[in-house]
Amino acid sequence: MTSISELNSNSPLRQRMIEDMTLRKLAPKTQSGYIRVIKNLARFLGHSPSTATSEELRNYQLYLTNNGTSRISLNASVTALRFLYTVTLERYETIAKISSVPVPRKLPIILNKNEVARLIEAAASSPKYQAALSVAYGAELRIGEIVALKMSDIDRQRMTLRVEQGKGRKDRYAMLSPALLDCLENWWRTGHAQGKILDGGWLFPGQNPINPMSTRQLSRAFHSAAVDAGITKRVSMHSLRHSFATHLLEQKVDIRVIQVLLGHSKLETTSRYVVSD
Repeated sequence: MTSISELNSNSPLRQRMIEDMTLRKLAPKTQSGYIRVIKNLARFLGHSPSTATSEELRNYQLYLTNNGTSRISLNASVTALRFLYTVTLERYETIAKISSVPVPRKLPIILNKNEVARLIEAAASSPKYQAALSVAYGAELRIGEIVALKMSDIDRQRMTLRVEQGKGRKDRYAMLSPALLDCLENWWRTGHAQGKILDGGWLFPGQNPINPMSTRQLSRAFHSAAVDAGITKRVSMHSLRHSFATHLLEQKVDIRVIQVLLGHSKLETTSRYVVSD
């Protein structure tokens, strides 16, 4: 009898893998992704991944490639497989010949200053969304960092925003300009008067102010504002962050300063914004 059930909720293999991921403090989203990859592998094999051979793993990777799996998804699968076979199962030889694939580096889509202004103005009917979009651009925050902000993260004395456990689970401070502070205070006055912002609560609460606004909700608001602003470029919330960094480069701001503002650990990541002639 095959043992695909080894990846079910109470299986020893699943529990061992979860324990290994927990010990290494992998994010819940990462853990879910790894488990999903291994469950898909089990379905492909028709038996437990714990007994897979290197040839079977090669065939699985070939199967994913032939079925149009993107390079990014392929690499995500390889990462999950490496974890299972090197950490949980300690079968290093099984995974030795499985390698990731190169991913073409694409330059981010950039909005010019006029387009950014139009987009943020298009959200004026909702002070909450307008403030959130302004933070994405003016403080260069990621969408997940924006929805996680609390009122206590605003430091008016130092003119900074505290970003707690951002990407890479690192705390950092983002700059807070006077114009952005005015925008946030306008939203605070409106939201507090309407009972949408609780004392000491989320800066951008969801429909229930006890909970933060979801990234999906903010993303929808962004795309709606982009349509209303007449922007036809294929942009996302992250485009505001990219755009501000590019605008700083155009103003001859040192790239190492931008690296700090973006919270990048590597200068190479920030260098993606530099486009040579």
